[in-house]
Amino acid sequence: MKDLWFDARYINTSHPDGISRFSLGLIEELAKLTELSVLVSSKSQQRLMPEGVRTLRVNHPSSPRELLLARRLRRQDISVLFSPMQVTSSVFRDFKLILTLHDLIYYRHRKPPEHFNILIKVIWFLFHMVYWPQRVLLNRADAVVTVSQTTKRQMLATGLTKREITVIHNAAEPCEFVERKNRSSSRDLVYMGSFIGYKNVETLVRGMGELPDHRLLLTSRISTRRREQLAALAEEVGGSVVFLDGVSDEEYFRLLRESKALVSASLDEGFGIPLVEAMERGTPVVTSDIEIFEEVAGPAGLRFSPTDPHEFATQVRALDDPKMWQELSEQSLRQSDAFTWPSSARKLLELCERVALS
Repeated sequence: MKDLWFDARYINTSHPDGISRFSLGLIEELAKLTELSVLVSSKSQQRLMPEGVRTLRVNHPSSPRELLLARRLRRQDISVLFSPMQVTSSVFRDFKLILTLHDLIYYRHRKPPEHFNILIKVIWFLFHMVYWPQRVLLNRADAVVTVSQTTKRQMLATGLTKREITVIHNAAEPCEFVERKNRSSSRDLVYMGSFIGYKNVETLVRGMGELPDHRLLLTSRISTRRREQLAALAEEVGGSVVFLDGVSDEEYFRLLRESKALVSASLDEGFGIPLVEAMERGTPVVTSDIEIFEEVAGPAGLRFSPTDPHEFATQVRALDDPKMWQELSEQSLRQSDAFTWPSSARKLLELCERVALS
């Protein structure tokens, strides 16, 4: 389609997060399907764009100039603007707008992201106290996107928008190499994620006390305080926990290819990209029994009560059986096919075309 625009200003170029990966994955694939223009707010974002994608540099989303951005864009002959967030300006717009709400997790866990300044933290906290501000934002759009059926059901249950809600799945970078060797004898378990409260890493550490011949590899960066807390707990229960304190993508993917399973005890999640990254490599996942993990992992995952370290250890032990491990590995490869950037981009393009004609 002509005149399709993407708001790429939410890409974090120094520490890519979920929004960044969502944006970059869709932009790369959309550019293969249609002419695409993107909004950026920095040269570093501009440099990440695929060849042939037109860029327009505008204000940062947090700038006061955001209030007048849509009016400024009236000169660009935009048909549809897709935003991977719900805060892109819409005042005085003359184009169709599609907004995105990834999840409702911060309504249940209201601690603001650490990188926000104090004023943004206060506004952010107050915003998530009630639902009506979100309704106002989303109802400005012509259509709304979310990344999972789980979040769509939650949005409908809370009446967050009157607009059509379309699920455009999150995905992971394509895997070029799959290690098909049976790894039931591997003693390594991989955790990828932060260490904030609802991630519930303590259950994993406590469970390692019942898995003395296994190692829990914590791959993410961790603060000194959290490391000391988890190290003390590991010593108390006698579990083997290795703090890698941040690894490169190459090292992370190598660990996935060599380990028995990826594990998570999260009490809540917005999606679960690490699950897809593991399944793409034929690595089974052992996760807490929450709705979003059921949607993402399906039959490829073993699940446990997130507050039961013994049940976690029992599920890991089930993977000692080579036949069980191999069956789950094959199911993982099949399940990961449901989450790819090409399929998500095609679905998004179809939505944009439909909205343009409405």
